[in-house]
Amino acid sequence: MAIVDSLLGLLPKAEGWLPTWQLIVAVMALFNTAQNFATIKLTRRIYNTASQPVTPLQARTFAIWTLTSAAIRFYAAYYINVKPVYDLALFSYLFAFGHFGSEICFFGTAKLTGPVLSTVIVSTFSLAWMLNQYDFYVRA
Repeated sequence: MAIVDSLLGLLPKAEGWLPTWQLIVAVMALFNTAQNFATIKLTRRIYNTASQPVTPLQARTFAIWTLTSAAIRFYAAYYINVKPVYDLALFSYLFAFGHFGSEICFFGTAKLTGPVLSTVIVSTFSLAWMLNQYDFYVRA
């Protein structure tokens, strides 16, 4: 039971579920970062209609982008009431939404299936949630 209590003590202390969600997304991004450094297999599943194959360099670049987003969201989990941190996290979801949306709709390198669908759902859901809760967490 002491281990569970210790782990629960690591959860964000701010009100509501949004800080915990930020932490969950950040941890998932760390796993995604590791897999992008280890293999290009899953990255190829995201960019599944690209006319050019995904290269190891692109996967590593995607890993760094994902790691940067994870760091921002990790900070947002624990400092969600700090306006610049909240804004950066919100923008990270907007950028992800824009990136994957453009790859699906304009560049045609991805289809809205499987791994791409999960990134679109997380970015859209998180962006809408953060916009809706802005005044609750960032009190002027």
